[in-house]
Parts: sequence; structure tokens; C-alpha cells
Amino acid sequence: MSGGVDSATAAARAVDAGHEVTGVHLALSSNPSSYRTGARGCCTLEDARDARRAADVIGIPFYVWDMAERFHRDVVQDFVAEYATGRTPNPCLRCNEKIKFAAVLDRALALGFDAVCTGHYAQISDGVLHRGVDPGKDQSYVLAVLTSDQLSHAMFPLGDTPKVQVRAEAARRGLAVADKPDSHDVCFIADGDTRGFLAKHLGQAPGQIVDESGAVLAEHQGAYGFTVGQRKGLRVGTPAADGKPRYVLDIEPVTRTVTVGPVEGLDITEVKAARAVWTGCAPPVEPLDCLVQLRAHGDVHACTAWLEEDVLCIRLHRSARGVAKGQAAVLYNGDTVLGSATISGTSAVTPLARVPAGPGVT
Repeated sequence: MSGGVDSATAAARAVDAGHEVTGVHLALSSNPSSYRTGARGCCTLEDARDARRAADVIGIPFYVWDMAERFHRDVVQDFVAEYATGRTPNPCLRCNEKIKFAAVLDRALALGFDAVCTGHYAQISDGVLHRGVDPGKDQSYVLAVLTSDQLSHAMFPLGDTPKVQVRAEAARRGLAVADKPDSHDVCFIADGDTRGFLAKHLGQAPGQIVDESGAVLAEHQGAYGFTVGQRKGLRVGTPAADGKPRYVLDIEPVTRTVTVGPVEGLDITEVKAARAVWTGCAPPVEPLDCLVQLRAHGDVHACTAWLEEDVLCIRLHRSARGVAKGQAAVLYNGDTVLGSATISGTSAVTPLARVPAGPGVT
């Protein structure tokens, strides 16, 4: 129970369904006030109090579990390390994978509980993960990293309900968090200044900003302050010859070089991804036509996916723009999650030829 409306309502629904429910709030920071400012973030003493009050209204036992050390190691340090190597991680995905459905689930099972119930907007049917019915709140993307075993011990009671109805239900139940604002990423960067946060942890690492020809346009103090697709904050004094905006096209962490160029330079048609997890199908033995989502709340693209040893290769049927290494590539069949992997590389392949399908693949 994070202290928000979603987890409180999920707990209440679990009770209504006849489960024996215990509320658990995760203390994720040794200095709770550092992880929230206003409606941004989570993990404050205020949140813990809100969660406890909700548990009292629902009528369930309530505990606080200290996960600060594990969270710092597996989420915060991972976030910093990924940026240091030129990638753009998704900390919510990592938190689900390493904290809520690893550390918390392991402890829960050891204590005799059957499952971890959360307020995520997603659905599980026959052990398979599906999108939530509210497209604006669907969180299947950040849950797609979970294994089949973890999903078998997970409950998402809100997946069949739009968020506006969840708030109305919370108000009817007398939960004071019914109108509490949603938290925003990244929860452990209280002021939202990701570049400042990374500079504090990684220090200055000067490098060059260059155009596609290699011409030096400006200097920077850390390549970690940039992400593929970024337009604002480039601080390039020399305008482009065509007068159009520049975007970050590539980040080279070894030389600390940031390459910028026209928006068309962001178009890619092929993705390679590592550490695949398959929960909605068996690992494909031949090319598979499906859908792929390449960032949280991003567009869905028709694609053909196949495995080359341990590497997931994805050919988009139409180009996508601004795909960053370190994000997840989540494969879907309609609203059903097939699997996910972490993007390790992208390229623009011309022409957009589809991979020949094997027998029975369309």
C-alpha cells in the first residue's frame, strides 16, 4: 500500500473477494522526505500515514517493511549505472522486477502469504498478463518483465476498471486518498531534475556535442544528461543549416560524444533486445508477426520478431522514432503480453522488408 488511491482500492477489493489481506507499506528511503515534493514521487512519511489510515478504514492489519537498502541498490544505483553507459532505463519496470515481485514477493511467500496484490492497471487471465481496460492508465508495459512464476503469485484487482471509477469507488468506501494526486516518475528524484541528480552521483564528465558529419557544435558536462530523442536543453549555439530543430540521435558513453541532427535521424526500423522474458507464449522458433511497444505509454507498432540465439530481433513494418537503448521492448498479441526484453541497439534498415515467415506464420 503506497498511500495512494489505487493500492487502497485494490486492498479493499481483495477483502471483498474473500481474501485474508494484510496491508504492507514499503519504506524505500532512509530519508523519506527526499523522495517526494508535492504530487511528485512517493515514499514519504505522509504516504505511510495515508496507507495506514486506509488500512484502518478497510479493517486489515498493516505493517511497514524496510526495503530502502534493496531499493537503493537495485533501482537507484541501476538507474545511475544505466545512464552512465548511455542508456535510458525505466525505474518503474526495475522496481516491479526487483522489489515488488522479487524482494517483497519472496518475503511474503516465506511468511505464508499466497500472493502480492497491487494497484497496477493490468489483468491476469490463466497466468497470462493482459492490458488494463483503461488505455490511459494501462501498466502492462512496466509489468511485462515479470516471469510466469511471479505472475502466478500476483493480483491486479483494478485492471478491469477505468481510473475515474476507481476514484469514485474509493470515495464511496470512505477512503481519504480518493482525491490524492497520482505520483509521477521518477519517484526518487523529488524535484524532477534528472540531469542534476545524475550530475550529483556521477560528477562532471565533459564531452562534445557533434552533428552527423562529426563537426563539433558545443561542449557538455556529462553525456548522462541527454537521452535519444531529446530536443530541449541541448545548448547548441550554432543553428542548423536548414534552420530546423536538432534532436539527440546517439550517445557514445566511452568518448562521451552526443550526436545531434534532424528529426528524421531518429527513425529506426530494427530493434535488438536482450534478456528476454516469455510469459504469453513460448520463445518463438520462427519469425512471429505481432505488436511491439517500445516505451511506457508509447505507440504500438506492427512488427516481426525472431530470436537469434539469445538476442530478440524486431523488424518494424513502419519506422518508429526516438527509441532509446535501455527501455523495454514489449511484444503483444492484441492486448495480451507475449514477452519483453531490454533494448540494446537500434538501426534503420532499408527497405522495410519483412522477414520471411515460416510455415503457419502470417
